Amino acid sequence: MGRVVVAGDDDSAAGRAAVAWAEREARLRGLTLSSDDVAGRDVELLVRPSPAADAGGAVSAVSGSPVVFVPGAPVRLPDRVAVGVDARDPAQAAIGFAFEAARLRGAGLHAVHAWTLPAEAADTPFALPEEDRARWEDQEVQVLSDALRPWRARYPDVEVRPDVLSFPPPHALTHASTTAGLLVLGLRTGRTASAVLGAARCAVAVVAG
Repeated sequence: MGRVVVAGDDDSAAGRAAVAWAEREARLRGLTLSSDDVAGRDVELLVRPSPAADAGGAVSAVSGSPVVFVPGAPVRLPDRVAVGVDARDPAQAAIGFAFEAARLRGAGLHAVHAWTLPAEAADTPFALPEEDRARWEDQEVQVLSDALRPWRARYPDVEVRPDVLSFPPPHALTHASTTAGLLVLGLRTGRTASAVLGAARCAVAVVAG
């Protein structure tokens, strides 16, 4: 059985919030809570205070076990889970973590896919016809649906709300964090994860693989 580990436990507001978050998560998962900085196969989840600075350094240090960064401010909606999905290259480990987190909480899952208009749209000197924009958006909706399909089959009890947003990923995901208690990101989007971690309004899980 794995253990939930709180690293960097201190008397700061973020440190206390991380401990409280880890205690609750350990109960949800039926795991043993440890405050030791242990390593190896016994670690299922690391819980750390959100960094006050150098979010990029905190993200780049993630390897192996998922790491949850918990802000010092109280989490308003602890049972709502959101996940960033690059639908054309989905980070399967992050998506699986998010579905399992939603299942444990009996919560819905907000799956966010950010996209931008293709280059041909940016190069046109005229206003973009609404039917063209709608067609491209429909394509993105289908790509996201395809990426989520196997996970929805595996977790039929998790209600999924797919969301296709025409915004840069950091903007879309930071906005999603305002209505969630946990936002899950894949490590392959390291630059995006760093930008979101510095601005997120909820706990952020960064998952490698």
